[in-house]
Amino acid sequence: MSRGLNKVMVIGNLGRDPEMRYTQGGKPVTTFSVATSRTWVTSDGERREATEWFNVVAWGNLAEICNQYLRKTSRVYVEGHLQTRTWEDPDGNKHFRTELVANEMLILDARHAGGGAREDERDYYVSDEPDLPF
Repeated sequence: MSRGLNKVMVIGNLGRDPEMRYTQGGKPVTTFSVATSRTWVTSDGERREATEWFNVVAWGNLAEICNQYLRKTSRVYVEGHLQTRTWEDPDGNKHFRTELVANEMLILDARHAGGGAREDERDYYVSDEPDLPF
């Protein structure tokens, strides 16, 4: 069986503050949304813009860091894979939700002019990939 590829990279701004909770097993999970925008010019010369929203889920250490450092409007780079969950509500209606399951995050917010960044506002890169011994 051949292998596929499911890798997503987005740069955008948070649409709301992150929300962290814990699973029954005690594992932290943080969710937030990221808006990405693209612009183009139509054949008539009209400028258009479209915004796409990504529901992001981070687990473990990355979840804790996202909850601690990110806020609404934070500019971030998020990398991970897409996953679609399905569930049925009590009325029997089926629901679907596609999420970007993050494994890397980089805060891209600009530093404040004149004074540099405070410790909690610096560029911050986090990955849940293990460090390699070489």
